[in-house]
Amino acid sequence: MEFKLLKKDTKTKARAGIFTTAHGPVETPVFMPVGTQGTVKGVLMKDLTEMDVNVILGNTYHLYIRPGLEVIKGAGGLHKFCNWDRTILTDSGGFQVFSLEGLRKITEEGAVFQSYLDGSEHMFSPESVVNIQNILGSDIAMVFDECVPNPCKKEYALEALERTTRWAKRAKQAHSLKSQAQFGIIQGSVFSDLRIRSAKEITGIEFDGYAIGGLSVGETKKEMHDMIEVVEPLMPENKPRYLMGVGTPDDLWECIERGIDMFDCVFPTRVARNGLLFTSTGRMNLKNAEYTNDYKAPDAECGCYTCKNYSRAYLRHLIKAHELSGLYLNTLHNLHFMIKLTAQIRNAILSGNFLQKKAEFFEKYKL
Repeated sequence: MEFKLLKKDTKTKARAGIFTTAHGPVETPVFMPVGTQGTVKGVLMKDLTEMDVNVILGNTYHLYIRPGLEVIKGAGGLHKFCNWDRTILTDSGGFQVFSLEGLRKITEEGAVFQSYLDGSEHMFSPESVVNIQNILGSDIAMVFDECVPNPCKKEYALEALERTTRWAKRAKQAHSLKSQAQFGIIQGSVFSDLRIRSAKEITGIEFDGYAIGGLSVGETKKEMHDMIEVVEPLMPENKPRYLMGVGTPDDLWECIERGIDMFDCVFPTRVARNGLLFTSTGRMNLKNAEYTNDYKAPDAECGCYTCKNYSRAYLRHLIKAHELSGLYLNTLHNLHFMIKLTAQIRNAILSGNFLQKKAEFFEKYKL
């Protein structure tokens, strides 16, 4: 995978670039909609194409459990199975496995866990996760890491960090699919010295890109920002930088300012299904009674299909009535908002007025 850095902001760490995979170019910064099980919940692939999404996520753990590798292999890989001809990044499933408290056991070889569907026992190792992602045929594959909860003891964070490094070396050695980029993951919880150590060890393995994992798991925003600032100087300038599981409008501005290129998060689609919209003036909870007779567009500054055609009152009615079309229209809007916002931030970097545009955004967008 080739990454080209196009512009760096002169007053912050913000940067704009572009990388190319076997399924086309991806401009950075980029927000990647989460398609855990081969679909982005609530919308169709054509919707994503129309809003200029160039990369989505799939999840190794969930796709392995259901529908299973044989089904996807029989379809010719994940791209053909889900009818997506652009870039796919697959998470290793590490976060999902390690969130199965009481249903998994960690060894040096890997993680033994029980299926949430039928209780059957399975094992993920660094090598098997590489093999699964090879079969899926994703363009970017994440290595198998050990994610720790927050809060956790420093001793456990260190143990997980050391195992993550050993597993990363094994994953690197096992990886041979030339059309697939491979990213390493930096761990260390909220301990600065551990983050520094992990960053040095993981970047020393020479992956195609690097991710910061183990954040957005309960720590404060300040702790997250502090960890990014600790790690960023140690991440190669000529490789993409990915902050895993983070992605709200304010997160994009703050973390791009600190040097991050790639984001993913289920939050925009999850809250949309519960009636919460992102707008140019802040978050809007359609379940609030104040929108019962509000016939204005959800966001006057948004050009998405939802805002062009429907009112706040109608969308509130759909959510209150549990209509599926409400889930669709809200999700369509939130994804459109995130994609367009990321494009606006990128343009601000390229134009040399990042901080000005950030200030203008937060003058209206109230947290």
